[in-house]
Amino acid sequence: MALLSVKDVCVGFGGFLLLDHIELNIERHERVCLLGRNGSGKTTLMKLINGEINPDNGTVSRSQGIVTARLDQEIPAGIAGPVIDIVYSGFAAKGKLLADYHRASAMLADSQGNDPRLLARLDRLGQQLDAENGWEIHRQIDLVIARMKLPADADFATLSTGLKRRTLLAKALVAAPDILMLDEPTNHLDIEAISWLEDFLAEYSGTILLVTHDRQLVQKLASRIIEIDRGRLLDWSCDYATFLQRKEESLANEEIQNRLFDKKLSVEEAWLRQGVKARRTRSQGRLKTLLKMRAQRRQRQERPGGVAMTLQHGRRSGNLVVKVENVHYHYPGKQVLRDFSTTIMRGDRVGIIGPNGCGKTTLLRLLIGEILPQQGHIHLGTNLEAIYFDQLREQLDPEKTVFDNVADGNDGVIINGVTQHVIGYLQKFLFTAERARSKVKSLSGGERCRLLLARLFTRPANVLVLDEPTNDLDIETLEFLEELLLDFRGTLLLVSHDRAFLNNVVTSTLVFAGEGKIEEYVGGYDDWLRQREIPHTPVNGKPQKKIPAKTRPATLKLTFKEERELETLPEKIKNLEEEQKNIYRSLADPAFYRSSDSDVSAANLRLQALEKELTAAYLRWEYLEERKEQTPAPLKK
Repeated sequence: MALLSVKDVCVGFGGFLLLDHIELNIERHERVCLLGRNGSGKTTLMKLINGEINPDNGTVSRSQGIVTARLDQEIPAGIAGPVIDIVYSGFAAKGKLLADYHRASAMLADSQGNDPRLLARLDRLGQQLDAENGWEIHRQIDLVIARMKLPADADFATLSTGLKRRTLLAKALVAAPDILMLDEPTNHLDIEAISWLEDFLAEYSGTILLVTHDRQLVQKLASRIIEIDRGRLLDWSCDYATFLQRKEESLANEEIQNRLFDKKLSVEEAWLRQGVKARRTRSQGRLKTLLKMRAQRRQRQERPGGVAMTLQHGRRSGNLVVKVENVHYHYPGKQVLRDFSTTIMRGDRVGIIGPNGCGKTTLLRLLIGEILPQQGHIHLGTNLEAIYFDQLREQLDPEKTVFDNVADGNDGVIINGVTQHVIGYLQKFLFTAERARSKVKSLSGGERCRLLLARLFTRPANVLVLDEPTNDLDIETLEFLEELLLDFRGTLLLVSHDRAFLNNVVTSTLVFAGEGKIEEYVGGYDDWLRQREIPHTPVNGKPQKKIPAKTRPATLKLTFKEERELETLPEKIKNLEEEQKNIYRSLADPAFYRSSDSDVSAANLRLQALEKELTAAYLRWEYLEERKEQTPAPLKK
């Protein structure tokens, strides 16, 4: 028997069916990932399963006695008290008993053990915990709190967003529910916490229902993928990599079938327009078929278009973007940077990795000159045009509309020299005309993220500074943003906890190693793991021996940036040679010398420069090709 069954369920808002007569069975021990665009209904389906909302139509049936727990995407209002009490509350009555015991213990310690009433109360609570197996629960809670690195006695209201999320996650985990529902559990977690969560969930014996944009988490955990597409549930009993392949094939087949249907419909419509023939008795069957086809065409829901974001490339910056020399920076009681030096050149794509609170945002602000170092020197290059995506989205005014946050009182924006109406521009970021008139405070996390990107991309830039840009974005939008960044010709500074995003986008990483030390590595997240010594602690708590990473010689392996450069060099050489031919052609024309002397002089100077550029390009091409040929096969584990 299924652990949970959803039959013929509909959920609608304002006449629009978000979930349209869906069917779903979830069995024990399944690991189900819900995929779909922002706003497709993933959170709504979770709330249905958890009993928080009722369907407009259909039934949701649960096996008797099953326990469910759900981690919401947003932090609920009104949560207060010490962290440990909130985690205890995941156990309901037993959790309250443990919280009472914890408070009584703290009060007894404050009284130095001299209060007989507290001693009696503590003894009574201890006996109740003995009777109800409460000490085992207490051990589980202590383990989860330690693993999540939570300050047990801290007031929840004083915590950072990341620690609040981890506290609520701990609350969901400790109860060991039959169905554990996690809605974007990696948001605001650092990489270390994400890795721990991944290992924890891999060992979790219950059923998992997961919504996440973390593709590595999906690939490792999901044994079944449920996609919400245009109100329907599409069931893919496979891992994520297989899903991507099958989904592409399915969409291609759907497009072919729609084209064939539309072609047949147009033929039948043309026949009907003939008039008399269509009204003959023997043609009534064909007419009925046409009417059915019309109804079928009206009911077809076209796949909504994706985002169509465009980056405006600013003027070319100088070769040097920023040079950092022996920089120190600290806050009271916390060393952020100690004797840090680095050089970032035009075209570099730098990822920044580190635990929450280590100072990643501070480093970004130093690198772009927003704050000054307390010791050392930071030299910024020339012609820098930077745009800054802040993870808290403080550049958005919550009381203004989406329209006004982008337009600043204007009706249009200029994109690559062309004026666009703000509504049309926002539609490329998936905002309808109606949604564009909504206040920012009513938007979801994903919508706020897209809005900030829309606001920033109205300005040309040659340096992109992105602080956690992936939180709340659906996977489809995330992949489009990746492609956009790969085509960006400027410099990228990126803080992210999304491991796949780092792997796909950056060419080097700066890693906070503790006590203000920053280490620099070539490549993305996986490259960093291979190059460092990895002290891995599995879920059972037994630390493994440190294993030196197997690395290839740095002189052989092409970096991601070099691979991209090698791909573009032939086209670059072709363009340079074509320009060279055009100048020779002009100089061979007597009419050219009737122009001003400055034009002739400029042509000759450009020819000299082209000779140098071509020589350098050919030498670089030969060097990279030689390096590529020397690259050994992947090492076996």
